[in-house]
Amino acid sequence: MSPLAPQSTVDNGTIITITDDALAELIKLRDAEEDAAALGLRLEIVSGPGEEFKYDLSLDEFRKAAFTDEVRTHGGMKVIIPAKDLELLQGAVLDYSSSSGLVIRNPNKPAAIVVEGLVRDDELSAEVETVIATDVNPALAAHGGFVTFVGHDSEGTAYLTMGGGCHGCSMSRMTMLEGVQSQLVEKVDGIERVRDLTDHTSGENPFYR
Repeated sequence: MSPLAPQSTVDNGTIITITDDALAELIKLRDAEEDAAALGLRLEIVSGPGEEFKYDLSLDEFRKAAFTDEVRTHGGMKVIIPAKDLELLQGAVLDYSSSSGLVIRNPNKPAAIVVEGLVRDDELSAEVETVIATDVNPALAAHGGFVTFVGHDSEGTAYLTMGGGCHGCSMSRMTMLEGVQSQLVEKVDGIERVRDLTDHTSGENPFYR
C-alpha cells in the first residue's frame, strides 16, 4: 500500500488516519491480550516542546480513559488520544509495514520551546516568522526538514530549532549558519545572527524520518 495515499478505515470525527495494514496489525496485537474486548490503542506524544515528536503507543482499557481524553473508533479498534495531543496529531497517519513496523507520519510541527528572556510576540518576531514560512522552510522541505522560531534577544540573535531531515544531520549546523542565517540577516532588519538550540545528538536517520 502506498504511504502517500493511505486507505482510511475510520469513523467520522477522525483525528488520526489509520491505514488498513496498521489496523490489522493493531487488532492482531490487541487480540493476543487478555480482556482484548476492553482494550484500545492509547496514542500519546511524549516529547517536549521543541523536540522531535516521540510517541508512546500502548494498549489500554478505553473505558478507563480520562474525561479529557478523546476516544475514536477505527474499524473496530478504539483509539485513545489525550487532549493535550489533539491539535498536534490532527491529520497524522498511522501506517504499518513489515520492514518498518508501526510508523506515524505527522504533518504538524512540534510546539516551540520557551526560553526565558527571549521575545517572540513582537513585530520583529513576526518578520522572522514570515521569512521562515515563505523562504526558509520551503527550501529545507526538499530534505524533509524545517526550522522553528523560538524567539530573539535584544542583541539581534534569532534562536531556532531544526527538525525533520535537518535534525541529526551532520550538515545541519552548516545549513543553519550559511543558509538560514544569511536569509534572515538579509531580509529582516534587526537580526544579525542565528543560534541553533537543537540537540542534534538525538537525531536518527536524517532525511528519512
